[in-house]
Amino acid sequence: MSALAVSGLSAGYGGRAVVHDVDLTISRGEIVCLLGPNGAGKTTTLAAIAGLTKRLAGTVTLDGVAADSRPHRVARQGLSLVPEDRSLFPSLTVAEHLRLGATKGGPDEADVYGWFPALARLTSRAVGLLSGGEQQMVAVARSLMSAPTVLMVDEMSMGLAPIVVESLLETIRTIAEESGTAVLLVEQHVQMALSVAARGYVLARGVVVASGTAAELAADPELLQRSYLG
Repeated sequence: MSALAVSGLSAGYGGRAVVHDVDLTISRGEIVCLLGPNGAGKTTTLAAIAGLTKRLAGTVTLDGVAADSRPHRVARQGLSLVPEDRSLFPSLTVAEHLRLGATKGGPDEADVYGWFPALARLTSRAVGLLSGGEQQMVAVARSLMSAPTVLMVDEMSMGLAPIVVESLLETIRTIAEESGTAVLLVEQHVQMALSVAARGYVLARGVVVASGTAAELAADPELLQRSYLG
């Protein structure tokens, strides 16, 4: 059974679809990347899965159970989204952010600091004073405090140096392997994303135009180029 299964998903704004008939699956402990050019509908797809954007057609299931269409309900079912803007509170500390994300039965803060040891030295630091990479760690760490079945991360590399992105992606791989969390990753650094993912889907103009193992996609640069450039 897939941790996340999306079938025939169409979603958009004002009753008009911008993504059409999207199918994708993710197993526990697996990282899957969603690739595509700007405006392809990647963020809309994540938002629809999370209930932040209206689903116009199709189904979303979490561990075989239909996902609620309301954000707070689908979060309680085990889905967590790290948005592109990170949605942090600059005046709150690292520790306060982790406590905001904590739920009954979730991991201890010490467990999360084990994945992000840099944060263990910054627990009392206001997040607004952190570097971009540290803020991204906080955003992911906060999501992990709810012990999600599925973690979705939108554009983790936004505004970060490639060396920082590479380190964060390696941490995401460790998290998936150790916790069994299923990860759906939207990322513009295509080759970096494929280096940690098991599989990938390529979205263009709101439609999945290609899918395959990470190795298959990485070995076909012409396919990726056509998808991105049209």
